[in-house]
Amino acid sequence: MSELYIRVAEDENEEPMEIPSEDDGTVLLSSVAAQFPGACGLRYRNPESQCMRGVRLVEGVLHAPENDWGNLVYVVNYPKDNKRKMDEIDAASAVKIKRGFQKTSDLIVLGLPWKTTEQDLKDYFSTFGEVIMVQVKRDAKTGNSKGFGFVRFTDYETQTKVIAQRHMIDGRWCDCKLPNSKVSLACPDEPMRSRKIFVGRCTEDMTTDDLRQYFMQYGEVTDVFIPKPFRAFAFVTFADDQVAQALCGEDLIIKGVSVHISNAEPKHNNIHQLFPNFPGGSATLAAMFDRSQYQFPSSHV
Repeated sequence: MSELYIRVAEDENEEPMEIPSEDDGTVLLSSVAAQFPGACGLRYRNPESQCMRGVRLVEGVLHAPENDWGNLVYVVNYPKDNKRKMDEIDAASAVKIKRGFQKTSDLIVLGLPWKTTEQDLKDYFSTFGEVIMVQVKRDAKTGNSKGFGFVRFTDYETQTKVIAQRHMIDGRWCDCKLPNSKVSLACPDEPMRSRKIFVGRCTEDMTTDDLRQYFMQYGEVTDVFIPKPFRAFAFVTFADDQVAQALCGEDLIIKGVSVHISNAEPKHNNIHQLFPNFPGGSATLAAMFDRSQYQFPSSHV
């Protein structure tokens, strides 16, 4: 049997995604889970009875109803614990909405193709709802795109929908998320947000060129540092701190390996607290530390 694609969605009312079948017409649960993490099965609405039916699952393999997937939209099943958590999240969101009007924020769009313009961004995101603002960040000297930009919507519901999915813009998958800048804006006494990220779980076959090429899809990379001797981590510095902060907390796949991104916190951030009376102040002490002297993020200690 030739390969076909079945339509799968997280909810009946959402736009489905096509999942490839195997040569024998079955679909692997792992193929579904790759697009819908945590999926444990599929169900569909029977056209005759209008009741939901489960798709037969045997040892990780999903079998077509009556040997024909047809043109139905299949809905993802999740474990009950996951569903309960989602229900709790939905309830919490409803409480927030009842408290008052939810204002929209500028969203950062990572991984933009170099050729993408403001008009391209506006045309794409206008399909989700009314767009207030779009911007592609560019180099001040060359005018070339830095590979990321910003968008803002009129409605909070539109913003939530956009954040919840990935976006194909000019032939490339892009991520749209809320920059991790709200805390700094609320607390002006905090130090400037770092442009540097800590890349954990690196392997020895990853070179500085590998990391530079990978992270350039998110924005301009100014420096890549891998300690020697090898210690299974690296540091990557971006030209813009918003790109660095937006990537923190993510698990990314580089050369087939899952790496974890977190904040790179210089040891001298707290030098003035450790040595308040040091002659010349913390700036003098900070100069004593080269770029390799960083704390391990708490999640990697």
